[in-house]
Amino acid sequence: MHTEEKHNDIDELISLYISGTLDEPSFARLKQWSLESEVNRVYVRNRLEVWFSSGVSGDGASFNKNEAFDLFRQRIAKAEEKQKQVRRFSWKVLYRVAAVILILLLPLGAYWQGKETVKHTFADMTVEAPLGARTKLHLPDGTLVWLNAGSKIVYSQGFGVDDRKLSLEGEGYFEVMRNEKVPFEVKTKEVNLKVLGTKFNFRNYPDDAEVTVNLLEGKVALHNEIRPMQELYLVPNERMVLDKLTGKMTKSHVKAENASVWINDELFFDEELLEDIAKKLMRSYDVEIEVADSLKNKRFYGSFKIMGNTIDEVLQTIASTNRMKYRHEDEKYILY
Repeated sequence: MHTEEKHNDIDELISLYISGTLDEPSFARLKQWSLESEVNRVYVRNRLEVWFSSGVSGDGASFNKNEAFDLFRQRIAKAEEKQKQVRRFSWKVLYRVAAVILILLLPLGAYWQGKETVKHTFADMTVEAPLGARTKLHLPDGTLVWLNAGSKIVYSQGFGVDDRKLSLEGEGYFEVMRNEKVPFEVKTKEVNLKVLGTKFNFRNYPDDAEVTVNLLEGKVALHNEIRPMQELYLVPNERMVLDKLTGKMTKSHVKAENASVWINDELFFDEELLEDIAKKLMRSYDVEIEVADSLKNKRFYGSFKIMGNTIDEVLQTIASTNRMKYRHEDEKYILY
């Protein structure tokens, strides 16, 4: 068998393993091949890293994240049952697939060395949502993330091995997979958030005047990075707003689910600054909007469907409150 054909065959086995359809004889074959050489072991590890991080599988096989994650937990549970008498060996139940394969394929004595190799060879992964669009993804730990237009997250390929930290720029809706041993953390320049398992919406675009976090389920801890203060905790249907200029952090009761309606192609303004509303509209419709200084501190309330409503229709509705006017000139909307 030629090298390329051999690797294609191994690729198929790896993809079937991730999708949950690899039978025992084939798994034994994959294990044997990986143990034949260091090159083979690295090949398997790298293939799993690329596929699991990108959320796709090889040609001719269907990748199902939920099935793969369930299979992963089942196999780890069986392995832990067999290894109960080995006190010196303890596996973390939520290791990523790359780390799991190392556990399954390497001799026990080489496991810790393999784990460290994986951790130090991980690169950062960046996922972005372009202007005028939204992006949906699942993180390696099973957490669901929606990114609003003009947003991005950055996380290590080792996400879930020893920590679950990511950085956010823009707006994201998160449904966090619970893991009491490894907290989930979102880091931004002004506010850091830590949870175990919950649903929340976090908005912090670089050009916004405020940072907002709306909690739908669970509990979150918020750390102010602008000025010293005790951590602020939110419970469901509470919202935190941080003023980026002063560092003042305030909490209020809200209907938190309204903050994440954008994942359903809707816009919702809950007494938001017109300047921030304009930025939302620019990202959603990929247009340029200028707000007069006299209007920047005005707040508005409203709800709109993005699909089926043009930018002119949205602005006309806001203008109907008689609190602003707008015009379109030089390929730019001017609010005054």
